[in-house]
Parts: sequence; structure tokens; C-alpha cells
Amino acid sequence: MTSITDAEAMARALELAERGWGRVHPNPMVGAVVVRDGAIVGEGWHAEYGGPHAEPVALAAAGAAARGATLVVTLEPCAHHGKTPPCVDAVLAAGIARVVIAMRDPNPVAAGGIARLEAAGVEVVVGEQEDAARRLNARFVHAVTQAGRPFVAVKLAVTMDGCIADHAGRSQWISGPEARAWVHWVRAGFDAIAVGAETAIVDGARLTVRGEIVPRVTPRRVVFDRGGHLEVSAPIFADLPEAPLTIVTARAPEARQASWRMAGAAVCQADSLEAGLGALGTAGVEAVLVEGGGRLAGALLGAELVDRVYQVVSPRWLGDGRRAWAGLGALGIGDAPAWRTVERQALGNDTLLVLER
Repeated sequence: MTSITDAEAMARALELAERGWGRVHPNPMVGAVVVRDGAIVGEGWHAEYGGPHAEPVALAAAGAAARGATLVVTLEPCAHHGKTPPCVDAVLAAGIARVVIAMRDPNPVAAGGIARLEAAGVEVVVGEQEDAARRLNARFVHAVTQAGRPFVAVKLAVTMDGCIADHAGRSQWISGPEARAWVHWVRAGFDAIAVGAETAIVDGARLTVRGEIVPRVTPRRVVFDRGGHLEVSAPIFADLPEAPLTIVTARAPEARQASWRMAGAAVCQADSLEAGLGALGTAGVEAVLVEGGGRLAGALLGAELVDRVYQVVSPRWLGDGRRAWAGLGALGIGDAPAWRTVERQALGNDTLLVLER
């Protein structure tokens, strides 16, 4: 039988880590496997905020086989006592001889596990599939390294000719059922889900999570409504108070703002998108998923406020429809921003592209 490589073991650990999506934030998603004699003898992942971390779960699964084995883990084992004891203590107690780590912990409070392992004579290898590990926990890395605003991802479903709606503004449905099911999965991993006022009104958007994953904390819905066009009869108000709603506005009439508050929504006064995002961050939102429309997406991109793009491409054409990424102006080919495509995935008849700066 062929022995598993470090790369293969880390790929499995990353796969396990993703199972924590929607359930562990603001903690990072972490997966771990124990390898002995070329085979995985134990595996685990951080499944629930406040619950056991990936390393002790994998070590417990391995039992006595962990002594002298290799631990492969997606994040540096923590060295501090938070809701659980330090993971590095469990690693040392199990007698692990070698640890392969995808990335160092960017959180200075939890870091220090590598130094403790090396001081105890454990062989440590750092950097195996680090890019993939950072992408997996991009919102966590952003939260501990960049202050001022939440991690911002934009999700758009577009046609082959770059439209997000037809000439009348109708967008239901550009993408197929598999893509729509995926949207509910991705929503579960964000603190807030946002749209522009036109999208909320025309689509009757509710922005709730209705998929297989029940998020640990219900994401806040956010509507960017600069002029105050959203009425309290809109469907997005129907899920209050179970799913909180914040409306970010610059010049909505006081009477309209009062009606929003009476209906149970929070109102945030902000003169710019950056200020609105900053206010959401102050309120505890670490990651926001923006689902349209095209003008809001284009404005965020133009202001360099987007960290990730989820673009679902549907094999259809709408001709003179509503454009995605509107308002960017006439960019020359030499000035066009170039992002990295970090993932491609088939969603039924549609294709998901994930892009980062």
C-alpha cells in the first residue's frame, strides 16, 4: 500500500476543517489528521464554537498510535487557554514526534505553539498548502490582521454576457437549483448578508439561510438604501426579529427611518460605503456577503472594498439586461484590475468562480 504524503494528509485535513463552516466563527476552521506508518490513524476537526479543537479530537481518535506519529494540522496548535485547554499540551502529552502545519496562527493571543513544540524536541514543518489554509480562513485572518472594516465578499449570478437581471430588473432565476442551494451554504459562514435597496425591492429578497447548515448565529441582513426607498411592507421585514436587519442610509427621510425602527430594524447613518462597513464592523460584523445589485457591487469594487468574489456564471444570454459590476467607467486594458481565480466548481449547469485580490 502506498504511504500517504504530507500533501495528501493536509488535503484531508483541509477537507475536514471546512466542516466547521457556519458553526465555529469567529474561531478559525481547523482540521487535523494523525499519520503513522504511512496511514491515517486518527482525524478530527473543530466542529462547534466552544467545543473541542481539531488536534485533541484527532489525537483521541488515534489513541496509543499517536505516540511517535506525525500530526498534520491546518493551523498552528494554540498555546493559550481559552474556552478549551491549549492544543499544544495535548500534542505533547500524546507523544507526537512530528507536526506538519499549514500556517502560523496570526492571532498573537493564541500563537506560540510552534515555539513550544520545537523547544520540546518535536520536529515541526510549516507551510504545507499554506495558501489553501489562508483561503479557508480568510475572514479569520482579516479579522486579526486588518482593523477598520469587515471582510467583504461579493456574490453575483451572471449570464454569459455579463448581466445579473433582464431589462426589467428580473433576476429569478439566472442560476439553477444547485447554485441556489450553494448560496444558502455560503450564507451560513457570514455574519451579515447585504444587498442594495433596488435588489431588496425588486427581488423581494429575504436574505435568510434556508439550507442544510443551520448557522450558529443567524446572519444579520443588511440593506444599503442611500435615499430611503425601502418600505416596511417589503418581504425582508417579515423575518424580524428572528433574523436581525440593519439598514444603512445616507439621506433617508426621518419619517422613513422612524418606520424602519418601529418595524424592528436597526438604522445606520453613513455617508459612504466605507463608513457603513466600518459601522457594521463596530457592531461586531467580521464578514459580510454582498449579493447585489450591480451598482452596489461596482461601487464596492471601485472603492477597493472587496476581498473576495463568488461569481456564478450561467450559460445563457440576456442581451440588453442589467449589468454586473456597474459604474466602473471606461477602463483601458492596461488599467483593468487582475484578480486571481482560486477555485472553479461546477454547480449543476452553472460554474462557480472564486476570485481574490
